Amino acid sequence: MADNNWKKRLGVVFSTNPDFAYEQAEEPEQATLEAARQRLIVSLDRRNRGGKQVTLVTGFVGTADDLRELGKALKVKCGVGGTAKDGEITIQGDLRDKVTALLHEMGYVRAKRGN
Repeated sequence: MADNNWKKRLGVVFSTNPDFAYEQAEEPEQATLEAARQRLIVSLDRRNRGGKQVTLVTGFVGTADDLRELGKALKVKCGVGGTAKDGEITIQGDLRDKVTALLHEMGYVRAKRGN
């Protein structure tokens, strides 16, 4: 019953073959670039947050686990909360200068401050 998930079969109409196996095309995760080659942009964002400011780190190329690890390290060193998902890291508050300095210390030499 575990392989009877209909959401994975969207787009397939019908098969009369009892041995037919549905194939799902899995997208391979992109390998994480080394820190010196990452081009990160640290900017301030206020959209859809009720007027609250957040520091947004965008441009990360790599796996979701590495993104979460970098986000966690930044949150711990800044002493604030935030999230790391969908290829970007959100840090609560206006900490653009501090986050940029921390990224340079971690070896992300191409990280730069946005707006």
